[in-house]
Amino acid sequence: MDINETELRAKLDLVIRKLMNLGAPENESDLQEGGEAIGFFRRDFGIREWDWPQGVGLYGLLKIMQAEGKEEYRDFLDQWFAENIAAGLPSRNINTTTPLLTLVELNEQLHNEQYEALCKDWAHWLMCCLPRTQERGFQHVTSANGDRMGVRLNENELWIDTIFMTVLFLNKMGQKYHEEAWIDEGIHQVLMHIKYLYDKKSGLFYHGWSFNRMDNFGGIFWCRGNSWFTLGILDYIEAFKGGLGAGVKELILDTYKAQAEALKALQAPSGLWHTVLDDASSYEEVSGSAAIACGLLKGIRLGILDDSFRPCAERAVAAILRNIDADGTVLNVSGGTGMGMNAEHYKNILIAPMAYGQSLTILALAEALRHLR
Repeated sequence: MDINETELRAKLDLVIRKLMNLGAPENESDLQEGGEAIGFFRRDFGIREWDWPQGVGLYGLLKIMQAEGKEEYRDFLDQWFAENIAAGLPSRNINTTTPLLTLVELNEQLHNEQYEALCKDWAHWLMCCLPRTQERGFQHVTSANGDRMGVRLNENELWIDTIFMTVLFLNKMGQKYHEEAWIDEGIHQVLMHIKYLYDKKSGLFYHGWSFNRMDNFGGIFWCRGNSWFTLGILDYIEAFKGGLGAGVKELILDTYKAQAEALKALQAPSGLWHTVLDDASSYEEVSGSAAIACGLLKGIRLGILDDSFRPCAERAVAAILRNIDADGTVLNVSGGTGMGMNAEHYKNILIAPMAYGQSLTILALAEALRHLR
């Protein structure tokens, strides 16, 4: 990989430090004026709230902690969970499940009975209480805007985000506690999301599917939405440690490889991807690009993708490095993105420093380091 290792390590450290101290953006008041139309959700900013942006942020920190063994990262994570639990958790939904993806692994070191009980209880809740769509899909229930105890039901809707935000956790719990029902449920959800969100003509994923509308909303191929699959599906398969049935595994990996081919063809000259993947007039977006880069690099390392993908991944890593500010802020990261009916919706989403932008960059750079060794 033709990337300067010294620069990569230095910027990785800056991004980690920024993540651990991330607060609201300086122009928050200006962004607030745009409201939900531009993806403004106050809870999304910073690292302290219990929701999906922070949950993805914690996951990046967990992975670099596991790679480097730094106790300060473990202590930060432990304190984060202890403080949030003591303060009282928000409503249970797809997005607020995300922090538990980190907690279930972290607790293998901490052996905290309270953490274990929370993870088990939440897994039971997903199985028994989470609203379902037709065909028993996980309905993409999210937090209500401005009310941390409320929910937005998104009735009868599947969103591609759900695989990363919830299914990874349920599968890890099933593997850890040998709960076949939890494992089988995870398989069902992955196959459901492929069935309704994967587009066979393009090789890409739509953002969502509505059983009420019987369509894919605006039919948009959203960058970060696609990246949740590119990155998350390999973590999902890896958790089985070879125990996933050959037929199911082959179907999932064939889908991943087809998506990877499509993404390679759509990479912008800069090395990034556009927030609407097939619309060059939409802005280039770093968080989704980082997750795609990480997913491609991991696919190469595991022998799932051949070396023809290496130049694509390397260009992406180089572009990501150029989008890290002097203080470690990852630039050009889009805000929380609700379901859209046209490309303009995605083009209008705000750009601001976000925990998941930091985290997905950490994952990409950490994976790039493995290719330098």
